[in-house]
Amino acid sequence: MTQAYGEAWYWDKRYAEESTATFDWYQKYESLSPLLHLYIPTTTTNHHRRILVVGCGNSAFSESMSKNGYTDIVNIDISSVVIEAMQKKYSGSPHLKYIEMDVRDMKAFENGSFDAVIDKGTLDSLMCGHNSKPNAAKMLDEIERVLKKGGVYILITYGIPSYRLRLLRESHSWSIKLHLIDKYLPGESSKGETWELTRPVPINSDGNLKEGSPLENMDVHYIYVCTKV
Repeated sequence: MTQAYGEAWYWDKRYAEESTATFDWYQKYESLSPLLHLYIPTTTTNHHRRILVVGCGNSAFSESMSKNGYTDIVNIDISSVVIEAMQKKYSGSPHLKYIEMDVRDMKAFENGSFDAVIDKGTLDSLMCGHNSKPNAAKMLDEIERVLKKGGVYILITYGIPSYRLRLLRESHSWSIKLHLIDKYLPGESSKGETWELTRPVPINSDGNLKEGSPLENMDVHYIYVCTKV
């Protein structure tokens, strides 16, 4: 059953009804930090990294990033309700900016505006909603457009490689690396590093492991690091 996940009214209603507590989809910053620092160094010569977090919701992810050395983080969400709340909450945080915006239409941003785009569940949300295929295509087109050449789109998802790789490659020429991270629920401790987070998993073009094993039905989140070439 599809949901109205691409509609602002759905999220406005949801955030208005939920508590003001923060919520992070899939993974918190602490678990993903080593991977982010690998692909998005906090400092480079004469350049600071500008990062876009899409579908930010009421996550504490960006706050944690700002405390860990990232100084220019733009957060967007389609819900005016959650953006107003986050703008108020972080009004004293110069490293964090919150803007009401639809990820499928980011014309307010110029081409090549960002060094990195982080997506923790937004593409998945559109894929579960109405008109999933065209909505996903619009989103990916916009993300590629706002990224600088050599910039990275980091997609954290439950989408298995055989499906997500096809979607990512459909009309884009990304250079894609796949990483895996164990799932665990809030309040649980990690089940242990079954997979070394910062080491890409070698895969064939069909999305299976090099030795032929399928990457399905695994208790992991898949992380696709897509570099704009």
